[in-house]
Amino acid sequence: MKEQVEKLKSEVLQKIESAKDLKEVNDLRVEYLGKKGPINELTSHMRELDAKGKKEFGMVLNDLKQTVTAALDEKKNAFETAELNAKLQSEKIDVTLPATKIPVGAPNILEKIIEEVEEVFMSMGYDVVDGPEIEEDKYNFEMLNIPKGHPARDAQDTFYIEDESILLRSQTSPVQVRTMLAAGGKEPVRMICPGKTYRRDADDATHSHQFMQIEGLLVDKNIRLSDLKGTFDVIAKKLFGEDCVTRFRPSYYQFTEPSVETDISCFVCKGKGCPLCKNTGWITVSGAGMVHPNVLRGCGYDPKEWSGFAFGFGAERLAMLKYGINDIRTFYQTDLRESATFDRKDV
Repeated sequence: MKEQVEKLKSEVLQKIESAKDLKEVNDLRVEYLGKKGPINELTSHMRELDAKGKKEFGMVLNDLKQTVTAALDEKKNAFETAELNAKLQSEKIDVTLPATKIPVGAPNILEKIIEEVEEVFMSMGYDVVDGPEIEEDKYNFEMLNIPKGHPARDAQDTFYIEDESILLRSQTSPVQVRTMLAAGGKEPVRMICPGKTYRRDADDATHSHQFMQIEGLLVDKNIRLSDLKGTFDVIAKKLFGEDCVTRFRPSYYQFTEPSVETDISCFVCKGKGCPLCKNTGWITVSGAGMVHPNVLRGCGYDPKEWSGFAFGFGAERLAMLKYGINDIRTFYQTDLRESATFDRKDV
């Protein structure tokens, strides 16, 4: 039997060596190591031997299986390596070629203008604060010195949700109220609150039922109107250029006293008069004023010790002025040529 085993080993090793491809190697594995293969058939002769013979013959068979398996694996690996090398050679990549240009998104103009304003105010130590868009009447009106029955409520055309006590906020001022309440009337407040606001209004080129406000608040001791003017100067120059001139005009808001309209010099005509500024040389960009004592008092601050100023920008108005857009609906459309900020040559 040992001679038969040696003959079989020589035969199979010769065939493995002569194999021309991976398929032949796999076929030989099935032919010789399969259940019906000649190696397994030799196992059936074990019953004819005594205990000592079975042990010796078993060792010979195990050696045969291991030798054949190792030879098959070595041949298989050789073919697989050669195939991989050939594939790598044929699919060689020239890394010096230009890469495929992948188009990327661009920020919406409103996002861009809000980020610019946030960066300016954060550089001056302001916090960016957020608040709920579904608000209580208490925070949206009453604590801003606008009690029930006040005519100013009609002017805002509010979206009420439930019993005129729950509403879609008509301004981001409630965030200022919540921030002052959280400070407990003992800590200074320096914050801006950009966000969506809602009012019943026509949807046309200059109005929308939903718009973005950027309101700010500073409360501390010995704050004066001149501090508001200085702050407004900084933001105006950052957004519209260092040659931008600002001015205040008297106005009226329920939550500030005194109240002002804030204007910038027209950056198109440089104050000479043009259609953009309606031939006045000035463009109104926001409303502002010193925080009303009633508002301070309602939020826990003693008006005799604390004072502050508040201001509010319309993000859409700032963007329309800066980027020369004449229709507010542009910001909510999907045409990237109009609603996104990017290099125009990429269009």
